[in-house]
Amino acid sequence: MTEPVDEVLLKDFKPKPLMRVSEHVPETARFPVIDAHNHLFGDLSAEELIEVMDAVGVKLWVNVTGNVTMPLENNTYTIARRDFGHFAERYMEKYPGRFAALTMSDFAQWGDPILLKDDFAERCIQHLEEDLARGACGLKVTKELGLFYRDGDGAMLGVDEGRLYPIWRRAGELGIPVLIHVSDPAAFFLPIDAHNEHYLTLREFPAWGFHGSFFSKEELLQQRNRMIADHPQTMFILPHVANHPEDLASVAELLDAHPNVIIDFSARIDELGRQPYTAHDFFVKYQDRILFGLDMPVSPEAYRCYFRILETRDENFDYPDYIGRFGVYTRWKLYGLDLPDEVLKKVYYENAERVLPGVRIDT
Repeated sequence: MTEPVDEVLLKDFKPKPLMRVSEHVPETARFPVIDAHNHLFGDLSAEELIEVMDAVGVKLWVNVTGNVTMPLENNTYTIARRDFGHFAERYMEKYPGRFAALTMSDFAQWGDPILLKDDFAERCIQHLEEDLARGACGLKVTKELGLFYRDGDGAMLGVDEGRLYPIWRRAGELGIPVLIHVSDPAAFFLPIDAHNEHYLTLREFPAWGFHGSFFSKEELLQQRNRMIADHPQTMFILPHVANHPEDLASVAELLDAHPNVIIDFSARIDELGRQPYTAHDFFVKYQDRILFGLDMPVSPEAYRCYFRILETRDENFDYPDYIGRFGVYTRWKLYGLDLPDEVLKKVYYENAERVLPGVRIDT
């Protein structure tokens, strides 16, 4: 006799898989790791970070927002701007060789949508050079450019805003990369409805949705690509698989067209892990152009999930529950890419050593 079936809300539907496949979760990475994209979430001390790093084989940790912190208040991360010296003194100088950082310079203005006013570009370059003198190894620009930042007259700034071009040119002259986050997952620009594959995430974090924004995702990526083409002497790091991991063919076209572009795959292993064959071939072909990055609060479980994606042939597995608490949900099962050792070495640390000035590890 079949028992009555209770209704289950979508958010509570978490079936236990009946398929049995072998698991190979690496305790440590197969080769030394440079985490080339992370942030100082909360108040973790250098010692606490190093404890996790040593447990999983991360030799060097790069804070890409070195002049800000993200303290946790009421389960929400807020932004606090600090002088670059805060991170330099407490992490980089105290533990040389274990930490590095980029600076946001004057782009660290989350609370103020007015960016271009007075002599912004000149001040940004001045503060960038000051932070470089303290040990910064690049410039980080967040997605607010193109989505929120306006000029003094209230006009929305595009990514290819000409008044910012002196900054990108100066970065090229200084020989430092510009890590620039443009747009977000494709589903974040679609209506939050039953057809949106990120529905659960966007219901919990509706501010992450940009449907109806001033510029569409396609316009933002076109602006970014024009800006990159206009600065062939500047290296641009495009995080999150150039924010188009849903379409690796388009990312391949971007890399082929612009030799001054590097990507990282931080916070996008869910996208890569659902297309293991395509992602494997992509990593092999572009093995010299990809950086490792976590981009979430550190834990052994988070790093090991990344290593599992890169190193194993494991099938049909989920993110650890830990990651879901930070707005990342497994909407599908993940599969390992089983990358060759020569690719792993480049992705784990060799590319970062080449791309980030002064970043080196002992192997």
